[in-house]
Amino acid sequence: MPRIRLDRAGHVLAAGLLAGLVPTVARADIVVSSNDGHTVVDDKGTLIAPTKPMPDTVSIIDVSHYPPTIKDTIEVPGSVVGPPTAVWVAPDESWAIVTSATKADPQGQNSISPDDRVSVIDLTTSPPKIVQSLTSGIGATTVRLSPDGALALIANRADGTVSIFAVKDKRLTPAGKLDTGNKASLPSGIAFLHDGKTALLTRSGDNMVNLLHIDGTNITIDPRPITTGMSPYTMDINAAGTLASVSNMGRGDGDLDTVSLIELTKAPYHVVATVAVPSGPEPQKFSPDGKFLAVGSEESTTKPHSPFHQEHGRLTLFAVDGETLTKVAEAPIGKWAEGLAFSRDGKTIMAQSMYERTIAVLRWDGSQLTVGTPLVIKDAGPESFGTAWP
Repeated sequence: MPRIRLDRAGHVLAAGLLAGLVPTVARADIVVSSNDGHTVVDDKGTLIAPTKPMPDTVSIIDVSHYPPTIKDTIEVPGSVVGPPTAVWVAPDESWAIVTSATKADPQGQNSISPDDRVSVIDLTTSPPKIVQSLTSGIGATTVRLSPDGALALIANRADGTVSIFAVKDKRLTPAGKLDTGNKASLPSGIAFLHDGKTALLTRSGDNMVNLLHIDGTNITIDPRPITTGMSPYTMDINAAGTLASVSNMGRGDGDLDTVSLIELTKAPYHVVATVAVPSGPEPQKFSPDGKFLAVGSEESTTKPHSPFHQEHGRLTLFAVDGETLTKVAEAPIGKWAEGLAFSRDGKTIMAQSMYERTIAVLRWDGSQLTVGTPLVIKDAGPESFGTAWP
């Protein structure tokens, strides 16, 4: 909101009078992008640290207009390791949480070590600032809050655990950990169901999705696992809370992979559809109205010697009709595709390219995708998105 200021003659208008005379100014509609400055890929597709690692950052992108613009960029720990969902943004856009699964190892040349840092960011200041720094578990990745905002869960890939935090006054307090029972389970995606009493957890290491039962800060795993496909990874839930989407990453060796839908209207929750998509479908996201599902595919873009190597990734857009996915459009995106984000009105789609350090910008009119000018992230690769809307 604009501030009331004295004019040059020293006059001032009362804020109360103005409130009744001028229309309310719309909020910015921001997308928060976490950017990794300490990770690159070598010619074999292996993650390494560059000779001179740069700071990790967070960029605040205004998508209330087209084309979107970057408002601010600040230093915040972040990591490309894990699903591109290592950012959470409050519904009122006043604060955010960003996690970091890895960091450059100061003891070894070009090496990367696990990380566990969590940053709470005040988005109301200009520029935004970190107001709380704490730790989760090793390999901290996806972070999500319960619908009532009182509970935060963070998946710890290298620990095989999920960290539990109580949330009050925009601050996190550690409240325990949920052990998956398998350190190699690689907890990845988290999604709260609308009832706030249950959540879903993808485990890419042992190929299952868990239903979590929530009672305050006490969380237990339902004995029945949900099977979507090999290496379930990134997850999203539509705005109506009736479907969850899960990207199944397979072996990452060039074969077609899949995306599955889990029906959430009645228990036991189960898979009702699985569709083939191009290889490496790491980023995927429902549109805010739930009518479309966007899937980004890496297509071996980080593996120049692979027989399946492509020079660009691919965005595929599916129409969602009940429990059916129908492909309606596709467009090229950058190499090493990471996060996807829709604008609040669903007309702009952004796709991160960790390799090119850009964010593809596409316009969607309901029937056709139009590729616009990409946003450039300086000195870091964009790797996770967060928005205040579904």
